[in-house]
Amino acid sequence: MADAKEIVKRLKKHYPEAGTKLEFSNPLEILVATILSAQCTDERVNKVTKTLFKKYRSAAAFAKADIKEFERDIHSTGFYRNKAKNIIASAKMIVDQFGGRVPSEMEDLLKLPGVARKTANVVMGNAFNKFEGIVVDTHVIRISQRLGLTKNSAPEKIELDLMKQVHKKDWFVFSHLLQAFGRDICRARNPAHASCPLEDICPSSSIQA
Repeated sequence: MADAKEIVKRLKKHYPEAGTKLEFSNPLEILVATILSAQCTDERVNKVTKTLFKKYRSAAAFAKADIKEFERDIHSTGFYRNKAKNIIASAKMIVDQFGGRVPSEMEDLLKLPGVARKTANVVMGNAFNKFEGIVVDTHVIRISQRLGLTKNSAPEKIELDLMKQVHKKDWFVFSHLLQAFGRDICRARNPAHASCPLEDICPSSSIQA
């Protein structure tokens, strides 16, 4: 098993500007963008939200959106029916129960339709600078398993494993580091072992995909 602290140290040096690629200017926008990002690239989401955030400028505006029109607005992000339903329902709850403002606590965020821990962690970290966990997406799952940081496959269990090994001050950046690393070097197929900054400490370094 590779040492999590050493992994963070090396990846920070390799990716000094690691961070979210989603474009947003307030908590509501990062919430919507994160919901849209499921099974979709950040680049595509940013193209959609560039227009979307001009059309819908508040939780009340999203709450009043026509579902069919909204589906067309976000169609290219995929799974648009479910995303539209969740975004509009979340906006209504934000208006009705939270005074029109996206809640900043994990317990409250998890009440919103379509919001699980992954989305809640993204919103809390980006919008409120609060860190109660680690964002676990497909990159984090795959790479943390390759590095021997977890033997679990369930995101919730993987998150707990990682939280025990990664210093809390690095919880937020850790997922961004692994995401950059996963896209750039530690790809699902044909990982670039020769240029890997973790090659000497990774238990999978000799495995050729």
